[in-house]
Amino acid sequence: MRVCIYGAGAIGGYLGAELAQVDGVEVSLIARGAHLAAIKENGLKLLIGEEERVAKVTATDNPAELGPQDYVIVALKTHQAWDVADQMVPLLGPDTAVVTCQNGVPWWYFFGVNSAYQNLRLNSVDPDDRQWDLIGPQRAIGCVVYPATEIAAPGIVKHTYGNKFALGEPDGSMSERSTRLSQALQEAGFKAPVLPNIRDEIWLKLWGNLCFNPISALTRATLDVVATDPGTRALSRAMMEEAQRIGARLGVHFRVDVERRINGAAKVGAHRTSMLQDLEKGRQLEVDALLTAVQEMGRLVDLQTPHIDSVLALIQQLGRTQGLYPVFPEDSGSPESLVVD
Repeated sequence: MRVCIYGAGAIGGYLGAELAQVDGVEVSLIARGAHLAAIKENGLKLLIGEEERVAKVTATDNPAELGPQDYVIVALKTHQAWDVADQMVPLLGPDTAVVTCQNGVPWWYFFGVNSAYQNLRLNSVDPDDRQWDLIGPQRAIGCVVYPATEIAAPGIVKHTYGNKFALGEPDGSMSERSTRLSQALQEAGFKAPVLPNIRDEIWLKLWGNLCFNPISALTRATLDVVATDPGTRALSRAMMEEAQRIGARLGVHFRVDVERRINGAAKVGAHRTSMLQDLEKGRQLEVDALLTAVQEMGRLVDLQTPHIDSVLALIQQLGRTQGLYPVFPEDSGSPESLVVD
């Protein structure tokens, strides 16, 4: 089994280091800069508690060097994955599966659904149908990521908690390619169930991310504060209720209620959300897959989203003033090629 991890950062590095220990799995990594140089020189180091593991794997910044793979696991943020879609093409053989590990609404969301929205494209996450056309939705396997990891230093990934990567086919089938990948991930020590409706799992994580992330970035507050302060908790609840109505109209089942979801976030403690961390580090904000896509889907099913709209406008404006979100020209519906990484 040939597996390429496209984006060997914190999550991708964690996946790659563990999968490399499995017999019969040939792992390669796409990385860049100092991180890539360190991996090439010393291997990819993974810190789990007091244990240090070193994986000797092929690492490059040029996908064309690797050739077609059985699986390409995309561990980039949504806007980054869109940017490099053309660079993934050399990795794609006739049967290559592409596993999307991004937060939020994936670009293939309406592929394989048995509804009036089948094969509808979402401009908010895939402008100009770039990924749909270059990669192809038939290759997609959904993945919802739960572990918390970070790059401790170039070439060194630190695992904090969690080991679940939920998988699912867009059409809900228990395909051979999904079960084969699940088995490899389980051999590597991960929890990797193949779910009959991956969209339910996508929405469960999205449900919190769409409110907690932007509110924390706007207020600089940690997750426990956002989820317990009366004002930000009420705003989070209102945004989640709007999103739940959209999801329900699209056939999504929410297995927990709003209060339980917010309480679960509060229990995580003084966690700085990924959007807050990106803001502090001057990295492009991941707004569209978490909020703009939900707004777009709301318009699709004729539901208003006043609270989501307001928070989206605020976080977009914050991102633009900081140079961390694309600026949309007045005469165009698509972003300029401004990317700050």
